[in-house]
Amino acid sequence: MSLHAWDLTLTDAETEAHVARLAARLRVATAGRPVAVLGKNSGRTLVAYAAGIQSGAPLVPVNAHLRPDEVAHMLRESAATLLLAGPELVDVARESAAGLAVEVVCWAEWDQWLAGPCEPERPGHTVAAPILFSSGTTGRPKRTLMPRSIFPRGVTLAEYRVWARTNRFVGHGPHLVAGPLYHSGPIQATALLSVGVPVHVPRRFDPDLILETIERERIATSLMVPTHFVRLLRARNDSARTVDVSSIRLITQTGAGCPEDVKRRMIDWWGPVFFETYGGTESGGVCGITSPEWLERPGSVGRALPNYRAFTVDESGVEQPAGVEGRLYFENAAGWGIEYEDAPELTAAANLRPGVFTLGEIGRVDADGFVFLTDRDSDKIVTGGVNVYPAESERVLAEHPGVADVAVIGVDHPEMGEEALALVVAADGASPTEEELVAFCRERLSAVKTPRRVRFVDTVDRSIMGKVNRRALRTKYQAVGA
Repeated sequence: MSLHAWDLTLTDAETEAHVARLAARLRVATAGRPVAVLGKNSGRTLVAYAAGIQSGAPLVPVNAHLRPDEVAHMLRESAATLLLAGPELVDVARESAAGLAVEVVCWAEWDQWLAGPCEPERPGHTVAAPILFSSGTTGRPKRTLMPRSIFPRGVTLAEYRVWARTNRFVGHGPHLVAGPLYHSGPIQATALLSVGVPVHVPRRFDPDLILETIERERIATSLMVPTHFVRLLRARNDSARTVDVSSIRLITQTGAGCPEDVKRRMIDWWGPVFFETYGGTESGGVCGITSPEWLERPGSVGRALPNYRAFTVDESGVEQPAGVEGRLYFENAAGWGIEYEDAPELTAAANLRPGVFTLGEIGRVDADGFVFLTDRDSDKIVTGGVNVYPAESERVLAEHPGVADVAVIGVDHPEMGEEALALVVAADGASPTEEELVAFCRERLSAVKTPRRVRFVDTVDRSIMGKVNRRALRTKYQAVGA
């Protein structure tokens, strides 16, 4: 079988036929204009993605957790004229498309809709790069094309399939989709499907189900984020039996930074199978680090990938020597930069010069080329005129045994301008105090980097990829006076 999902199981031939049929219909229905897909993880969602790509119309993967007004924003920005919607999201789709020139087709209507005019695949047909939207944790999602580093440009379907065979997940065995398909990482499953790699799509990330699937189906590869690791480790601790994970050959780790103890425990459990990548929706991966390299340099996100060079600059834009912290930039040998479609000011801000771009991170590059991140420049807290980056204090507080999760944000202060506030989720059975955590942090960081206050919360607002939504947290806690 090529596709194993909770809602659909298909052989290689059946998968190819399903994708080809939908792609043929899309060629006529879209006339080359973007097609949006709003669906939770399922076999039909993956087939719709693959067909969208192979139809030659730009695919617009829509975050399944967005509100109707946010989906409408993506439809307008992408100029999509067709929205394919999963069964749980039909109402959201129709509300989003209201007032727009967008046709909505839900899964239940597929058979009838597919009976319409079609244009079968021809040798000259090309594929189009998907239109992606950044996560929006610092504002409205920004539109960008899927980066050239992870999706080819101007290629025929035959050339696309040749390119798909170069994916790092090919050649190991069955692949498991662990994250949301609409993200730039998990969407790689469309390429795997096109070259016959068995792809498994669970309905959601249930750690017990994931472990059962790995053992039963002999899963070899997956892409995961640190939140997945935490939940898997918790499930392992709660389980009465040992699960066989010996089939795993490669886990690509992406998303938010991973606490060091969590990553060490995963390596101890699954072995040195993790390849951590750092990058963004706009760029694709730009750094990578293997498990052995990470164990030698814990905290690093790796060295620049082939065709990239990593360096830092100061506030004047002057390149800094190795080891000196600054804004982190990457230079691409082919001259590729970051492009936000129809947003020249954002594109200009991201690119220092042609082929040299930043993802907004502060960090340093050591003498061997290994990159260490400090924080996002947009997350900095300016307190008393001093720039403070919350990731440093978050890393320290996360080491406290009484802390399950933490986010540090800047809130207004009448004298200092801003001050750091730590939002802490206490570990089960623990009752740390504000004084205890401030003292713990102060022993390990300078006074200016130590949060002055701690507020205990039930949960930290994170995206599905594990990134803290600081913008929402700042708005919330400013409004209640922190």
